[in-house]
Amino acid sequence: MVEMRDHALGIVLPVVVYWIYGGFLDFLDSMDIKVMNRWRLHSRSDEQKLNLVSKGAVVRGVLLQQLLQVVVAVLLFLVDPNSQNHGESPPSVWVQVAQVGVAMVVMDAWQYFWHRLMHESRFLYRNLHSWHHRLLVPYAYGALYNHPLEGLILDTFGGAVSFLASGMHPRTAIYFFTFATMKTVDDHCGLVLPFSPFQRFFHNNAAYHDIHHQLSGFRFNYSQPFFPVWDMLLGTHMPFALVKRADGGVEAKAIRPSSLSSDAKSTAAAAAAKAAGAAAAAAAANGGGDGEREDKKND
Repeated sequence: MVEMRDHALGIVLPVVVYWIYGGFLDFLDSMDIKVMNRWRLHSRSDEQKLNLVSKGAVVRGVLLQQLLQVVVAVLLFLVDPNSQNHGESPPSVWVQVAQVGVAMVVMDAWQYFWHRLMHESRFLYRNLHSWHHRLLVPYAYGALYNHPLEGLILDTFGGAVSFLASGMHPRTAIYFFTFATMKTVDDHCGLVLPFSPFQRFFHNNAAYHDIHHQLSGFRFNYSQPFFPVWDMLLGTHMPFALVKRADGGVEAKAIRPSSLSSDAKSTAAAAAAKAAGAAAAAAAANGGGDGEREDKKND
């Protein structure tokens, strides 16, 4: 009975926390007060002008992905023999820490290489990953807005592989997947929050991922959700600086290729040449910017 409760919580709690934490961050973002404006990475007008999908469509897309996520998680617990043999109690704290560490490494690797492939394959970008980049100005509860197939591959299957590879107890999975969910939401919140532990203790944070949603960082900063190790190892790390905007907010500014190594310069130059074309092609494949904006008006 205890183990079944752990399984159920491991499936349901990350979904609930996604909307609670995403709603909280969206509430902060909606507060028109000076201190909040100071932390905003984009102006409200930028969100209205640049995003190509309505918030209603984003909510529906995320709910669909979470439904698929729940179905796969239930099937995983039913077919995985280890999930039935963990016993009533989880292992020692140190064993759980090690399991979480393994899961983090596996999830980071899975997400990096699939995410990078989604950008480097014109077919995959146009037909799948361009959905996520309809949000040029990310916000918290849009974190899991993806094409359903991409969400299944990157997030749902990535979580399943991490769980199986680490051998973690179902109770440990509750903590791990809830933490990973909150981290992903925070990375997309569009706010530089000094009190957020996800932004204070992780270099791969909201500003880091915001670079990836900009044209200058389109083929950089793929790493998610935890550490930027793969970006640093494989030449796709784009450093940035936070600068004040004229309207009182802050902006994550990519450090230009002149400040990078020669290898990174050539990568950045190629990325810059392709980014605008790729974004235009994606918009055309998705029905065009004007059609998307018309959908926003009618949603």
